[in-house]
Amino acid sequence: MNLDRVTLDPAVMGGKPCIRGLRITVGTLLGLMATGVSRERVLAAYPYLEPEDLDAALAYAAWRLEEREEDLVGA
Repeated sequence: MNLDRVTLDPAVMGGKPCIRGLRITVGTLLGLMATGVSRERVLAAYPYLEPEDLDAALAYAAWRLEEREEDLVGA
């Protein structure tokens, strides 16, 4: 899985995952698509995005859902 299009930079959008360092968060894209906004409409609203950016946002979300956080217990 190639997640090069998803960037995390504390200086951009408070460090939230963004697309290619732009000020559009993965969460914004996921929210739009989850409410039924078509890919074509998202791309029309954000003309600097590419179809691969939407694929990357979905892949990043799927990858994050597979992550598991565990508390570390001192030995």
